[in-house]
Amino acid sequence: MRKGSRIAALAAAASLALVGCATEDDGGDSGSDDNTTAAAEGCVAPDGDIQVGLAYDVGGRGDQSFNDSAYAGLERAQEELGVSATEAEASDGEAESAREERLRTMAESGMNPIIGVGFAYSESTNVVAPEFPDTCFGVIDGFDPDEEPNPNVAYLGFAEEQGSFLVGVAAALKTESDTVGFVGGVHNDLIKKFEAGYTAGVQAVNPDIEVIVNYIEESDLAGFADPAGGKEAAAAAYDQGADVVYHASGGSGSGVFEAATEADAWAIGVDSDQYLTAPKNQQQHILTSMLKRVDVATFDMIQSVADGEPLSSYQVYDLSVDGVAYSTSGGFVEDIASDIDGYGEQIVNGEIEVPTAPAG
Repeated sequence: MRKGSRIAALAAAASLALVGCATEDDGGDSGSDDNTTAAAEGCVAPDGDIQVGLAYDVGGRGDQSFNDSAYAGLERAQEELGVSATEAEASDGEAESAREERLRTMAESGMNPIIGVGFAYSESTNVVAPEFPDTCFGVIDGFDPDEEPNPNVAYLGFAEEQGSFLVGVAAALKTESDTVGFVGGVHNDLIKKFEAGYTAGVQAVNPDIEVIVNYIEESDLAGFADPAGGKEAAAAAYDQGADVVYHASGGSGSGVFEAATEADAWAIGVDSDQYLTAPKNQQQHILTSMLKRVDVATFDMIQSVADGEPLSSYQVYDLSVDGVAYSTSGGFVEDIASDIDGYGEQIVNGEIEVPTAPAG
């Protein structure tokens, strides 16, 4: 078994069940005036022990995708920086007020930084962050709904379209039917970036390849935690002749892999190297995964606070900084890796500009 990835640069309240994932707490009060050091942008970095609050998106830890990647970054911070942490789970269909109270509970408990995993925390962070101006917040895939970003919030974004372009190239080079598919969890602007990049990568290799696009949900975030819906969407593409399907659907991706296995076809994972966490009977059908380095962004946010220089405003992780990549586990793309990397170099050099929205 081969493991690894290629970076194409080659270059609420208590009832919300906060669960401690690091046991040591030496009693440092991260919110007290006499135990902090001033930071450059708005918030205050703790002078003593760092207590991280990590609020998961729908699907939670164990989704083998987006949330697990954030947890990997937290684990690295625990090992390398000695931080302690508290995790909080989200639930399907919860109200905005539940996310607000989850963040508020963490802030009141002295967590700093507090990281919301997923764009769904953007609105709630916008409400809660001003209430705790000394606390550093980060939002994976976040945005500020106001004209001026909150000074104590870092919005940690990614060039998903670039990584998706690379796996689109892989799909185009591996398809034998000249038909491939895409399954999105929710039909919103973020997931359409994945679709746009993937389609562009496919068509860069061969503009005659058909790309079948299916979304599980139009707006309901439950589309990221619906394996049955993922399986149905992928099966529809396979039934129409696709022999490679890329998903950007969070925990719903397990259903996509089931469909690929039953169709004896390829699937492409997302966010983390999903070959490594899939059942053995599915691994041989996972061509590659688009690596969205949520782990890197999570670790960077924690480290910036630990260093006394918290990140703030908009941060973008792209190919040039290894923010996105593709996996090579299984060795299925080894024969085309140089071609994929060549396209990656063109993106980094500016020769290829990858679209962030689907054409038309």
